[in-house]
Amino acid sequence: MIRHEGADLDVTAIIVAGGVGRRMGGNTPKQYLPIGGMPVLAWTTAAFERASVVDEIVLVVPESDLAFVAEEIVDAYRFRKVRRIVAGGATRQDSMSAGLDTLEGDAGVVLVHDGVRPFVSERIITEAARCACARGAALVALPIADTVKRVNERGEAIETIPREMLWVAQTPQAFQVAILRRAVEKARAEGVLGTDEAMLVERLGVPVPIVPGEAKNFKITTREDLARAGEIATRKEAPC
Repeated sequence: MIRHEGADLDVTAIIVAGGVGRRMGGNTPKQYLPIGGMPVLAWTTAAFERASVVDEIVLVVPESDLAFVAEEIVDAYRFRKVRRIVAGGATRQDSMSAGLDTLEGDAGVVLVHDGVRPFVSERIITEAARCACARGAALVALPIADTVKRVNERGEAIETIPREMLWVAQTPQAFQVAILRRAVEKARAEGVLGTDEAMLVERLGVPVPIVPGEAKNFKITTREDLARAGEIATRKEAPC
């Protein structure tokens, strides 16, 4: 919960874990693969369970996995802040919207997080929530360290792009609920599919301030990412 202008605002985390993990290979979606003896999604959920600023959690998963997640993730690890488990949609935007639709009213702050970013810190969660509360929105991101090139259709480098103003987006992305609702409604009306929530909010003309991210807050996409996550997990105490 956050206090803003004399009022207490609830903070809800929507953890989007609706993917099937095709790039990972195998039959098990990456959010359920084990690292350090726990499923990836359990690590991610635990991060928000521990964060004192977070009041409730909404998990968005494939419809076929609702019962599995309730029993093997929420009940098994005794996550008390998980209020709802809802079915996702065909796209990330659809899944995020399904989670957003479960929230009552427009007051409060919502944090949207990838279910396969298991090592998000409480510092990031708290700073993103506070920034969104004060300024309407927040985007966790890292500055680009490498040289960036523009390439033509023949695969040839044709331009070096100044990297000083370039950042790589992470999650959570945080917003006042009313702002994110307006952004989603505008996108639906105009048939726009955004790459992330910040893109939808940017289209409203609302500034999205940056909250510095962390290298360990990476998204598990490949087998190499999973191996890296496993190494980190072995050095950390299991959160549940």
